[in-house]
Amino acid sequence: MSMLASPQESNQPPRGHIRVVYLGPVAPHWEIHSDFGDRNSVEEFRQRAMARLLLLPPHDPQFRRNRERVVRDAERENLLLEWDLGLPEDAEPPAPAPAPTPAQ
Repeated sequence: MSMLASPQESNQPPRGHIRVVYLGPVAPHWEIHSDFGDRNSVEEFRQRAMARLLLLPPHDPQFRRNRERVVRDAERENLLLEWDLGLPEDAEPPAPAPAPTPAQ
């Protein structure tokens, strides 16, 4: 299976733009904005993405898997997807803090 888009798909303009914004460590962690696109398509995508991300902070291991699912969903729907994690462009989400060791 090739990762390249077919010529028919690559020539079509995007159907909308989605920006996923990290709100902080208190749930709900995410907010989804749209700059343009069909309102129904964008709303359906927003509902699916929020179902995958709502209670997951970026350092949660499940976040990476669900983020990839959101990216694939946006590609299928031909939507431009932008992530705002509140970090510099090249930075990864912070690792979770280690569990405290019990005092002996």
